[in-house]
This record gives sequence, C-alpha cells and structure tokens, in this order.
Amino acid sequence: MSRLRLSIPESITAHKHKIAVAAASCTAVTGAVVGVIATGTPSADAAIAPAAHTVSRSVAHRAVPVVVTPSTTVTASSAPTSAKPSPPAAPHAAAPTTTKPPAAAPAVKHVDPYAGLTAYQIAERIVPSSQFGCFDWIVTHESGWSVTATNQSSGAYGLGQALPGDKMASEGADWRTDPVTQIKWTLHYMDGRYGSPCAAQSFWEAHNWY
Repeated sequence: MSRLRLSIPESITAHKHKIAVAAASCTAVTGAVVGVIATGTPSADAAIAPAAHTVSRSVAHRAVPVVVTPSTTVTASSAPTSAKPSPPAAPHAAAPTTTKPPAAAPAVKHVDPYAGLTAYQIAERIVPSSQFGCFDWIVTHESGWSVTATNQSSGAYGLGQALPGDKMASEGADWRTDPVTQIKWTLHYMDGRYGSPCAAQSFWEAHNWY
C-alpha cells in the first residue's frame, strides 16, 4: 500500500519559526512577572525584559494597548491618580455691622416746685423775706389771698387786684388761675411803681389804695 507524502510549503515552515519565537517571548514575560510577584524585591524588576519595562511604564502612566508580540496584546490598567487637593476654603464674609442710632436722651420731666402749695406758701418762696410781711399785708387787704377775687365796681382781679386783670398776661397766659403768675406780676408792680412792697404798703395806708 503506497503512503501519501504530504508536502509542507516553505511559507508554513517560516511561520512555525515565528510562532516559536513569539511563544518564547510570552514565556519570558510571564516568567518575569511571576518572579516579581513571588519575590517582591526591587531587584526582580531589573530582571524583566525590556518589553516588560515597557509594560510597567505604560501601566504607571496611562491605559494603552502594548503589543508584546505580533499575536499578544496586553492592556494596562491606569494607575490610580493622586487625589486632587481640596480647594481652599472661602474666607468667611465679614458679618455686616449695623449702626444703631444714638439712643434718644430721656425726656426731662418738668417738676413744678410749687405743686401742692397754697398761694401764701408760694409767695414765701418768691418774695424776698425782708419784704414778705409788707407783701402779705397788701394782698390780705386787696383779695384775701384769692386768685379769683374780683372787684365788682372796678373789675380789678386777682391777688394784687390788677386793673384790668389782663395786665397779668405779661407774666403768663394762665394769669386767671395760676397763683405763681399773679404773685410775680404783683411783686413786679410794687417794685416798679413804689420801689418795694413795704413802700407800696406805706402808700396804701396813706391813700387806702396803691
């Protein structure tokens, strides 16, 4: 029985040689990587073939396909990138200042120094003490210390019997009822016309009026 003889083309023989070289390269790379993992020493990295170094540098920087042999493609994973620094914290905005208006000065309450006093007691505080006796004598004879005393015949009015009564408005609009206003006007009248209450009394005693 005759045997069939297969003829292998030379091109196939040449490819077999390339396949053998590629297999040897893959074996070398695999052995170097296993050696690095097994030993974990820096010296093992020096034993890696130049192609292995190419793989390590590519892995350290970016993910790119690295061709080791015509039939082998290795994809390297991206090395973890360093965390980005946190942006600087924004400076705290200064709290708005509010300008308070100046506090209003407390209202000054007017205190009436003559509140609760009689017309006689008020006159003691206004008329000079050396003239008070004469002042009292005239007012007692004219009005009896009544701020509303009215002379029916002449119309004279008030403590000092001003004629007419509205003359006392020069001391205040409240001349009809305020003893302070009437006392001040009567004292000024005595001083202005006679020089003093006592001089006014002397005239009154001589003429029965003043």
